[in-house]
Amino acid sequence: MKRRYWNINLEEMLEAGVHFGHDTRKWNPKMAPYISAKRKGRHITNLIRTARFLSEACDLIFYAASKKKEFLIVGTTKKKAADSVLQAAIRARCHYVNTKWLGGMLTNWSTTKTRLEKFRDLRIAQKTGRMGRLPKRDAAILKRQLSRLQRTLGGIKYMTKLPDIVIIVDQHKEYTALRECITLGIPTICLIDTNCDPDLADLSIPANDDSRPSIRFILNKLVFAILEGRSHPDERSD
Repeated sequence: MKRRYWNINLEEMLEAGVHFGHDTRKWNPKMAPYISAKRKGRHITNLIRTARFLSEACDLIFYAASKKKEFLIVGTTKKKAADSVLQAAIRARCHYVNTKWLGGMLTNWSTTKTRLEKFRDLRIAQKTGRMGRLPKRDAAILKRQLSRLQRTLGGIKYMTKLPDIVIIVDQHKEYTALRECITLGIPTICLIDTNCDPDLADLSIPANDDSRPSIRFILNKLVFAILEGRSHPDERSD
């Protein structure tokens, strides 16, 4: 795969706090190669390695986007991650899950498709005014269903098939989503903090997953790669 330049600046990563890891007591020994130091009881991530893996992720995403592959961005466990996932997905016009991961969302895709069809039907009923012509009790029930589906499936309402690549923020807490991707053979790119297992994802980016600036920094680079890839359709990877 041809390497591209993604302007990944170490000083900007420092300013975003990308290097701050977890408490030294809460770490996964497999992360040792990605840790450069200990400071005030916290592990410090090696930003040289972060830059390398982030660049590789951007390369992979660029070529996938150039071939019109579809992406799903997942981050549900922290508000700072959820907000950043929403903003990134809107910019990149990607599918996303940022409130709650429903078990079987991907592995039980036939059920998810049925829920999405129900969601679409309810949205149409609301937009056309058909829902408002129902008895109040029936309309109230449907509105509650619509609200619940919007909360859980709103980010994937236009998804008609399984995603080609899944980007996961906070691999440790999004393990259910990661495991479903592994089961289905869907490639994953994960942001991993010092308490994660770097061997689980297809491509891991060691970085702070507790800081909004850090999460945004990583997602902004990945989103830029998606947009660049779409502007260079069918670019060869060799």
